[in-house]
Amino acid sequence: MIQRQKGCNDIYGRDAKVWKYVDQVIDALMEKYNYNYIRTPIFEATELFHRGVGETTDIVTKESYDFVDKGGRNITLRPEGTAGVVRSYIENKMYGDPNQPVKVYYNGTMYRYERPQSGRDRELTQFGMEILGSDDPLSDAEIISAAVNLYKMLGLKEIKVNINSLGDNDSRAKYRDALVEYFKPHIKDFCEDCQERLNKNPLRILDCKVDKDNEYLKKAPKTLDYLNDESRDRFEKVQEFLDIMQIEYVIDPNIVRGLDYYNHTVFEIEAKVEGFGSNNVLGGGGRYNGLVNQLDGPDTPCVGFASGIGRLVKALELEKVNLPIVEDIDLFLMYVNDDEKKYAAYLSQELRLAGFIVDTEYTGRGLKGQFKQADRLNAKFTCVLNSEDLNNNEVKIKNNHTKEEEIISLDVLIYYLDEKINAGMSDEYEEGECQCHHDHESVECCHHGHSGCCHSHDE
Repeated sequence: MIQRQKGCNDIYGRDAKVWKYVDQVIDALMEKYNYNYIRTPIFEATELFHRGVGETTDIVTKESYDFVDKGGRNITLRPEGTAGVVRSYIENKMYGDPNQPVKVYYNGTMYRYERPQSGRDRELTQFGMEILGSDDPLSDAEIISAAVNLYKMLGLKEIKVNINSLGDNDSRAKYRDALVEYFKPHIKDFCEDCQERLNKNPLRILDCKVDKDNEYLKKAPKTLDYLNDESRDRFEKVQEFLDIMQIEYVIDPNIVRGLDYYNHTVFEIEAKVEGFGSNNVLGGGGRYNGLVNQLDGPDTPCVGFASGIGRLVKALELEKVNLPIVEDIDLFLMYVNDDEKKYAAYLSQELRLAGFIVDTEYTGRGLKGQFKQADRLNAKFTCVLNSEDLNNNEVKIKNNHTKEEEIISLDVLIYYLDEKINAGMSDEYEEGECQCHHDHESVECCHHGHSGCCHSHDE
């Protein structure tokens, strides 16, 4: 039997519905923030990631899926989303669009060759958002606020924002020199990777998972001590905007992020999730003002954020967040003979186009088996198509919750179902109460025009 590859997952059933719900919340939130969806190729020229992500990062040196295609081209399956977005920004000359800055988001598959473990897969789905063309500290705060609101909207609690600043190129260079001077006498006490990083990119030592408990690492110089006045002033403005937005945060000088392209603001967002252990980080990002120019585009200030969807879904599961997942259908159509089956095909088509969730029989089961299938699908209503009723332009409808049956004219069937389903929704949820895990008023409707299912909220 052929099995899935190590580090990859099949997502189906209720799990798939949870993933799709998260996608819907992301789409709704990005619409509110006026971000446009962008879809870039899953594979790109290897050079893009070596130049963009950085030659010294683990993603490039250890984790990237590289291959040579039939045309002799060096190709890499994308390990992260930002480099591809920047390549697209340059290639499509988005910098020339009068509508600036360019605000985009992506939600797609990435690939990293690493040891599979909880929350880390070789094939992963990542959501990210980028603002290209703004150096305003407000854009840093906006990216952070959008990420926080996403986690809150999904029902996660105790969201914590950790922020830091790497400063501009001058500040970062001084900090780099300070790290080299500090680590050099002690570098033999670190892993082989860190020994190589000392001269290539000493900031990566601070992000080492192997030496995270090393005492020398804990006492290393902090970025904030090497910020020049301009960088320090900029960081204070980011904090000011976060305060205005009422986004709580903690300044954490140990955050440096693992990718080479970051400067100025860097941040991570975590949630208190039982079962995650010491690492509760759900996503992170920061500013990368030099990346567009590094990839042969014009000087363009940028800021972005990314979050793994698999890890986010796992957090929702561990926290037992009650998501408004649709796990029932509106109507199950049943039949006995071929003429009734043909009418079931016609009627299911009409009702689906009218916006109802409808299913029917496909496996040749008798009526008893069809009733059981309707129960398995949690059908709100069932309808046994009877030739005699159909000749009278009627159908018999049964409410599966109340067990009441009514004979309805086919001419008013759509109106009847819409009224009954709306009434059922109103009875089940108090007016103004959101169907999902929120207590506040719902703001969007998602099914047949009835209110109560929130896809986005004013947080």
